Amino acid sequence: MKFTTKIGTVGILIGLILVACATPIKQQTTTKSQAAQAMVVYKSPTCGCCGDWVRYAEEHGYTVTVKEMQDMTPVKAEHSIPPTMQSCHTTLIDGYVIEGHVPIEDVERLLTERPNVAGIAVPGMPVGSPGMEVAGTEPQPFDVMTFDTDGNTDVFSRHSQ
Repeated sequence: MKFTTKIGTVGILIGLILVACATPIKQQTTTKSQAAQAMVVYKSPTCGCCGDWVRYAEEHGYTVTVKEMQDMTPVKAEHSIPPTMQSCHTTLIDGYVIEGHVPIEDVERLLTERPNVAGIAVPGMPVGSPGMEVAGTEPQPFDVMTFDTDGNTDVFSRHSQ
């Protein structure tokens, strides 16, 4: 009888320890995920394609704070975005800069791999990139580029459509 009681008590203790150890891990993961999901987008108040990209990010589960600016030059200078990498809107997320119409899969890859760069960009506004879809128009191939604060760039991914 005492043997059964001891096994039952030990089983309960082991169960409580496992639950206690597992709970903080789940909370940490949720907190990190929520932090990575929040982004700030700087854009012109009159730019429709920027609004389309914001909706695209929201549809993929991101919480977007929009800051409208008449002149985007100071934002691009502050974040060391090389002139050849610039586009119509600038996004900040989890310590990185996302410039222009970057696909969400590239944003997520950047946040997962965490390369030593300032950010990634889709220079210009290529037709077919997220937010730049035009009905009846063939999408253009485009590259997502990395850039650092010294102006160095490299190809991060290619989208051939």
